[in-house]
Amino acid sequence: MKRGWQFGEVVRNSQWLLTGFVAALVVIGILFVRSASAARADPVLQLLYRRQLAWAAVGFFLYGLLAVVDYRRWVEMGGGLYGVALILLVLTLVMGRTIYGSRRWLNFFGFTLQPSELAKLAFLLVAVWHLSLPGTDRTRWKTAWVVLGLAAVPAALVLRQPDLGTALVFPTLAVVLLLISGFPWRKLLLLGSVAVLLILYLAVALVGPKWLGMGEEAQQRVFRTMTGMREYQWKRLTVFLDPSADPSGAGYNTRQSLLAVGAGGWRGVGYGAGAQSALGYLPSTVAPTDFIFSVIAEETGFLGAVLLLLLYFGVVGCGWRTAWRATDSAGRLLASGITAMVFLHVFINVGMTIGLLPVTGLPLPLVSYGGTFMLATLAGLGLLQSVGIHRKPAERL
Repeated sequence: MKRGWQFGEVVRNSQWLLTGFVAALVVIGILFVRSASAARADPVLQLLYRRQLAWAAVGFFLYGLLAVVDYRRWVEMGGGLYGVALILLVLTLVMGRTIYGSRRWLNFFGFTLQPSELAKLAFLLVAVWHLSLPGTDRTRWKTAWVVLGLAAVPAALVLRQPDLGTALVFPTLAVVLLLISGFPWRKLLLLGSVAVLLILYLAVALVGPKWLGMGEEAQQRVFRTMTGMREYQWKRLTVFLDPSADPSGAGYNTRQSLLAVGAGGWRGVGYGAGAQSALGYLPSTVAPTDFIFSVIAEETGFLGAVLLLLLYFGVVGCGWRTAWRATDSAGRLLASGITAMVFLHVFINVGMTIGLLPVTGLPLPLVSYGGTFMLATLAGLGLLQSVGIHRKPAERL
């Protein structure tokens, strides 16, 4: 009887609307990964959508598993999962697979794993665990430094790969968790002022040498010395400030993305008929991944792009509703962190594809091609479901 009661509780408390939004986004992703790669001669590219389908199947299994199990148990395991994530990040730097100058992947028995995606969830769990400990004073600087320190370690390891976009996700999530936990907003403003100073320092390193009349090589050398960033990161930021600076190099993908979005008009050119991806103007290395939104916008137009964003709005809305209805701090913080992570990825990815933000390489949740990212996103959303299902206080942990 108890097992049947638990099953009934799961069915009654599940957010089926959230599951519907998630399933719709996954299906859209598979369809447009196929569209973005089907016209290419490379047989490997033509089968990307099948791999995406397989990863989605495994991801939905994780989604269901994590939804059924009480989220408090996963939070209690946060420290161990965080340690495993750090070990994987270190192994990535030592023996990881290098693609296009970045070492972000590990090979396990023929499968490619991107540990930085798993590290995001692990960080959320360990930070929520710390903030939910009895006796933790969430208004003190000590608490903030612990949470920021937990974010800084994986962020530093990811930055070494290098992957600036993903590295910035960790401190951003840390600030969100501190805000939701009740850390005084005046103190958060002090942290924000530090961030502003860092941005100003970056701006001086980027444009200062040019104002002083230095040549391109000297500008790049000064920037890399002051920031420790790579050449391609300097080029991306330079092109963001001046899109005409390198239209056939660092600015090429953004330029083709804007052309794709503009070509879609109101209703799009039709599924599979997008010239930018089919003819290779939008490279096959980015069309199914970082720039999948551009493919969707070209083929379905403004209306299709808005529909896609409305689905994400639905996911985020369900997430904040879950956080609002949570009965304990762990559930509220976990739901808020996962929701913020999804929103952050959507905001940055769409912003970079339409030229409003620099290119960072953050994919579009549930839609962009990527096995580890798909698994991590569905696992996170499964935890979000668990918060709603198990929001009544647990009898024992």
